Amino acid sequence: MKWLKRIVIALFSLALLGVGAIVAAYFYVLPDLPDVSTLKNVQLQTPLRIYSSDGKLISQFGEKRRIPLKLEEVPKPLLQAFLATEDARFYEHGGIDPVGVIRAAIVMLTTGEKKQGASTITMQVARNFFLTRDKTIIRKVKEIFISYHIEQLLTKDEILELYVNRIYLGQRAYGVGAAAQVYFGKNVQDLTLSEMSMIAGLPKAPSTLNPITSPSRALARRNVVLMRMNEVGYISKAEYQAAVQEPLVAKYHGAEIDLYAPYISEMARDYMVQKYGEEEAYTNGYNVYTTISSEQQLLAQQALRNNVYAYDERHGYRGPAAVLWTDTKPDNAQIKAELAKITPVQELQPAAVLSIDGQQASVLTAKGETKVIKWDGLKWARKFITDKRQGAVPKSASDMLTVGERIWIRDNGQYLQLSQVPEVASATVALDPTNGAIRTLVGGYSFSQSQYNRVTQAKRQLGSNIKPFIYAAALEKGFTLATLINNAPINKPDISQGTAWRPKNSPDIYGGPTRLRVGLAQSINVMSVRAMRHIGLDAAIAELTKFGFDPNDLPRNESLALGSPSVTPLQVVTAFNVFANGGFLVEPFYIERVEDSFGNVIEKANPTLACKPSNSSMQPSSDPMNFGEPTTPTDEPVAHCFEQTGRYAPQIISEQTAFLITEALKSVIWGGGDWSKGTGWQGTAWRAAQLIKRHDIAGKTGTTNESRDTWFSGFGPTLTSTFWVGFDDHGRQLGRTAWNSNGEKDQITGTEAGAKTAGPGWNEFMNNVLKGVPETTAIPPEGIVSVRIDLATGKLTRKTDYTSAFEYFISGTEPKEYISESQDENNLFIDAPTDDLFQ
Repeated sequence: MKWLKRIVIALFSLALLGVGAIVAAYFYVLPDLPDVSTLKNVQLQTPLRIYSSDGKLISQFGEKRRIPLKLEEVPKPLLQAFLATEDARFYEHGGIDPVGVIRAAIVMLTTGEKKQGASTITMQVARNFFLTRDKTIIRKVKEIFISYHIEQLLTKDEILELYVNRIYLGQRAYGVGAAAQVYFGKNVQDLTLSEMSMIAGLPKAPSTLNPITSPSRALARRNVVLMRMNEVGYISKAEYQAAVQEPLVAKYHGAEIDLYAPYISEMARDYMVQKYGEEEAYTNGYNVYTTISSEQQLLAQQALRNNVYAYDERHGYRGPAAVLWTDTKPDNAQIKAELAKITPVQELQPAAVLSIDGQQASVLTAKGETKVIKWDGLKWARKFITDKRQGAVPKSASDMLTVGERIWIRDNGQYLQLSQVPEVASATVALDPTNGAIRTLVGGYSFSQSQYNRVTQAKRQLGSNIKPFIYAAALEKGFTLATLINNAPINKPDISQGTAWRPKNSPDIYGGPTRLRVGLAQSINVMSVRAMRHIGLDAAIAELTKFGFDPNDLPRNESLALGSPSVTPLQVVTAFNVFANGGFLVEPFYIERVEDSFGNVIEKANPTLACKPSNSSMQPSSDPMNFGEPTTPTDEPVAHCFEQTGRYAPQIISEQTAFLITEALKSVIWGGGDWSKGTGWQGTAWRAAQLIKRHDIAGKTGTTNESRDTWFSGFGPTLTSTFWVGFDDHGRQLGRTAWNSNGEKDQITGTEAGAKTAGPGWNEFMNNVLKGVPETTAIPPEGIVSVRIDLATGKLTRKTDYTSAFEYFISGTEPKEYISESQDENNLFIDAPTDDLFQ
């Protein structure tokens, strides 16, 4: 009895000491214990996501991939897999599982190894939210007390929901939603039992049990999870046996990008970082909806690439990317391994030349496939000599290829083609005429090759794209589309340039007095200079500034009339948009709205509108190029042109002037005259008419001196767009070609120019983007009249034959004098001085 009493006293003393130790430990760590009430309002770190206007995911930024889920959204078998493996008594204990602790202690005493974990799911939540992973006694004590507090504060389901969203599961995936995407490319609801079990096995060691880096260990761990689920009764024996027979199919899946548009996503990312800071932007789960149309963006990207390939192939083949062997051919497995190291560039895939047979070649791809490139895919490849010279037309595949070379190939939609990574650069951007929303933006051929966004960052000479703005100023100074301007050499040099600057036409041909419409349609240089002389240099600069061009970029000399200013494609398309919408300078913007992680709109665009206000609440913009920065949303709806609220764009030219310039820009595409009578004439963009075949498009070619920059800008009923093509090296000329891309002479050879170099990209894009859009008929605005004029003199005529046509005029500016039947063009202008303007 005496020994029993001593044992009881000892046990009681030990219990008191234990309780005292626990109390002491509690008060010791109490100052360092975090406020677990923050878990009530915890915001899980989620990445920044960028979307198109129609909800297509463009990009995702942030170190941690997480897709927060409600507990009811997580499949029950997945929850059971976690419980069976990590904490089978989760719903029975109070945060610390004494049974689990005792079991782990027994295993450790009997084996000498820590094979059994004692951490509950609540303890893992405590560690993940508030503690480090340091293996110290103090950290374990804190973990226990924090777990106790968590259990008092939250329900079991709330704790489990935090766990499945917070737990790290490898490959930068946090939570089961992200893990399902990363490993299987699925939504969590679509996972199989085998896949759920693999994910549930990861918390123990996300790195060493990872199915991507350690597939055999991951498979063994998955089977352990399935076994535990069967042991506790979550699955049947048959379900267990079926699941363990399934192969491991996990592989890495990046973010599920629906639309690859890296230049616009980088603009949106930069905006968010600048506004919210890097930490908040990347972790608060913002969803940024851009104004980009996914369908139109894809069309723009493809048109740009096709156009760049066409230019590149016109100038010849620069040779193989590398030589893989010269004498002894490696086996195909070795070749495949070498090719696999090469990252594809857009549609271009690396390949090795295996054999050559006459006018075809056999190649091996990085996938191990043997393919044949036939003559249609080879015959373009004349040798590149310079940008102005190409070698002879090839006769056989051996003229450009050698066995053992590593080359680039692409499928052009019709056949496999030898290709190469283009050296030329290009950019395109398109706006909604009514409010300036950026619908497409492609800053270059390949973002992986160059992150330089040429739409917003590249200032390039405008060339003849400037002429519509010069003529718009001339119209507002009293000119009309029928005004005669002398198309003759200029003999009065511009002394402000310091040299005898005498501009010439391209080609160097002069036709005497010519109507303004024809001068714009045929991009006649000397007429543009004479029009600017009539306006005055200061007035011309003021007019261009109204269109959004920076006055600091506008030279104070007559070269201005031919496009010497350097501007960005975004500035160009914004300016052309003025003609498309009736004279309003709308601000381009690319962010439609920003939502927080709960779907609440925290920013909303407040675009300028291309319409006149119907009351005194007009809010014109003071900065026409601020990209339409979003504002904090208000209760006011975004206005359209028939509502009473909203910001209104300034009207910088009259609706009548915008209409007349648009009509002239249609002549750039459709030309004029009567071809059956021999009086027909082409505009510089006649190829657009051949392809698009609709009369509600208008545009302007642009080519700079020595063909360093080429442009095509224009608009249809729903979109304004511009294409630019040039080299990033400002000194490099686009050159000339003697052959087309098929190795044959044709009518589009010669010096590279806007219509030939940038125009095909615009033509393809607009042709595709306007499919299904009804053709519109031009309705003259109030204040426009139409009268029949004599095409030679611009005067009124009573004739109705090919020598006459109807022309539009602003009311009051139409000609008042009829041409005399005895007059003709020769005796009318025979004594005209070469520098006169004829009206």
